[in-house]
Amino acid sequence: MQINTNFKRHRRLRSSQSMRSMVRENHLRVEDFIYPMFVVEGENIKNEVPSMPNVYQVSLDLLVEEVKEVHNLGIKSIILFGVPNSKDDVGSGAYHNHGIVQEATRVIKEHYPDILIVADTCLCEYTSHGHCGVIQNQDVDNDESLKLLAKTAVSQVEAGADIIAPSNMMDGFVRVIRDGLDEAGYTHIPIMSYAVKYASAFYGPFRDAADSTPQFGDRKTYQMDPANRLEALREAESDVEEGADFLIVKPAMSYLDVVRDVRNNFNLPIVAYNVSGEYSMVKAAAMNGWINEKELVLEKLTSMKRAGADLIISYFAKDVAKWLQE
Repeated sequence: MQINTNFKRHRRLRSSQSMRSMVRENHLRVEDFIYPMFVVEGENIKNEVPSMPNVYQVSLDLLVEEVKEVHNLGIKSIILFGVPNSKDDVGSGAYHNHGIVQEATRVIKEHYPDILIVADTCLCEYTSHGHCGVIQNQDVDNDESLKLLAKTAVSQVEAGADIIAPSNMMDGFVRVIRDGLDEAGYTHIPIMSYAVKYASAFYGPFRDAADSTPQFGDRKTYQMDPANRLEALREAESDVEEGADFLIVKPAMSYLDVVRDVRNNFNLPIVAYNVSGEYSMVKAAAMNGWINEKELVLEKLTSMKRAGADLIISYFAKDVAKWLQE
């Protein structure tokens, strides 16, 4: 059979590994990653999170050794989550000068001053009810919560945090935190806003790690409906106007369309949060031998870069750093 060969030869650029590498459009670099860490009060504690293999809650006395591994792998930044021993209705441990995140920040900066510390700025890990603010009439009081969030941000920066990452999804949270930081003399500290945060079922394992499950109701009155796309642009636009320096989209894997929308509409650095449920599903499948973990993870994370993310918060950061060295 004589075929018509008047067509394009796209396979020419796929003919070898070297050729494919030459024309590759998107790349993963170890500098792209922010590694989440969970710090607990107490001594000699290194508890593996049951739903997150190879992710640990670590006490302050063991924290330096954990950060040493991260540092040696070339990971430049971490995001800290605190798990206190005691909680109250207003999450006072979040803004206490000697709170767990504040103390962890001081310890890390003493030993690894070049590590960028992103402080998760929220109240949910510190409140007895597990919500992200002050409760009034069985709902989160938006404006009263903002005062405590600004107080938390200032205390975290005073301890040495380099970036503030408010994750509470209160209206006006970027503006109030920006004003609080500026008034305290921290005009140079950037805000990495959880600008687009959905009320997602992918957060379950994180709530095991951070002990932050709501004791009543859910977070659907302040986190976004997963069915909404245009709302993400409204949320991001507000944060940009209020002074955000980075925009986070959370979760990432099932919301790559939103990552692309945010990338196309705003020129700030875009951060994709590869959340706990996305991590745990891959780990479970890998442990059962159903997938090639390395290939799947690298493909998944590359898709986030392809969608427009500049940075990725991921529990896979240490694994990826090792794979990139091979």
